[in-house]
Amino acid sequence: MTAPRRRGRPGHDQDAVLTAAVRLFNERGYDATSMYDIAVSLGITKSSVYHHISGKEQLLQMAMDQALDGLFEAADEVRDLELPALDRLERLIQLCVIVLAERFEFVTVLLRVRGNTEVEQHALARRREFDAIVTDLVKQAQAEGGVRPDVDPATAARLLLGMVNSLTEWYKPRHGGAEAMAGAVTTIAFEGLRL
Repeated sequence: MTAPRRRGRPGHDQDAVLTAAVRLFNERGYDATSMYDIAVSLGITKSSVYHHISGKEQLLQMAMDQALDGLFEAADEVRDLELPALDRLERLIQLCVIVLAERFEFVTVLLRVRGNTEVEQHALARRREFDAIVTDLVKQAQAEGGVRPDVDPATAARLLLGMVNSLTEWYKPRHGGAEAMAGAVTTIAFEGLRL
């Protein structure tokens, strides 16, 4: 079976438009990026950009879905593991780091949205849904005796995810570096710094 043909000029398909848009969203901000800016960055006309997508909001939706879909795929993978909840939680945090590294620019866009549009509100609702999955894993680990009972599960989940999300501020993804970074994050989070 042959792959479906993509519309548009070679090198300027929907993925190329999305990649250019995400780069500009991260450099300039979503509001400060115009469809004209995206077209110029690709060396095509604005009408050529609209050949691939309906508008800037569609690009934002696609970018955030790339990030969120990766997180939910990680949650699905962990859900099916026959391990104690604490081990599943640790594995989920490792996978979150890997998703962040592999989809770095998309995750960066996601973490910058504030709910100003319906698309952003939908993304924030999905983030809260993912946060709840992590919180539930912390609760399960507490019930199994793997996490201290005096730790608030929601706070623990936010701190773990905050540690992962902070990587967008300083981490530079490189080939083979995601696994090492995932290991470092989970070692510090689950074993601490003290000898």
